[in-house]
Amino acid sequence: MEQKFNTAGLGTELAMLRTFCEQEGEAVTYGKGELLEREDEPAQWIAYVESGAFKYMTKGMSDNRMHLTWFSFEGEFVADYPRFLYGRLAQSTIEAMMPSRVLRVSGQQLEQFFDQSKETMRMRALIGEHILCQFHERYLDLHCTTPRERYDMLMQRCPGIVNELPLNAIASFLNITPKTISMLRRDITFGR
Repeated sequence: MEQKFNTAGLGTELAMLRTFCEQEGEAVTYGKGELLEREDEPAQWIAYVESGAFKYMTKGMSDNRMHLTWFSFEGEFVADYPRFLYGRLAQSTIEAMMPSRVLRVSGQQLEQFFDQSKETMRMRALIGEHILCQFHERYLDLHCTTPRERYDMLMQRCPGIVNELPLNAIASFLNITPKTISMLRRDITFGR
């Protein structure tokens, strides 16, 4: 259950993107609950998360409820990629889960950066491939693992997440019901 824009595995390409955000980006602090992007409004930003964490939420088509779909943590990038590059409508609302500090650049700034050289265009392609691989992994997680396995993977990746989100939000991310997550936690507590 790897996260979008995790810097592991992309090495120099994401180091270049981080350097670009450090040199050209605006340092912005978000309070808990403040939005980086809002679903159905033009997406604008990519940001390197210096501290804090963000959650991605998308409105359900039939139930109109918000579903938690992704996280970005300290040391990762946060964006509705690639929609922000072109100012298209965001597909997710991206909200700070806690006080967070980011280095933020606009889609226009990043587009100009990508157009600078063959090397930066290669970085653009690698970022897209990385995101595609992560979406595929998430898809496989949702279809090929049990709710308990998904819960265990999330707790390995984000051990403190239970202190930041209510159980119904964690259940939404795992694509299970709040009742199922309560039963899982009970089984874990009592060693079943």
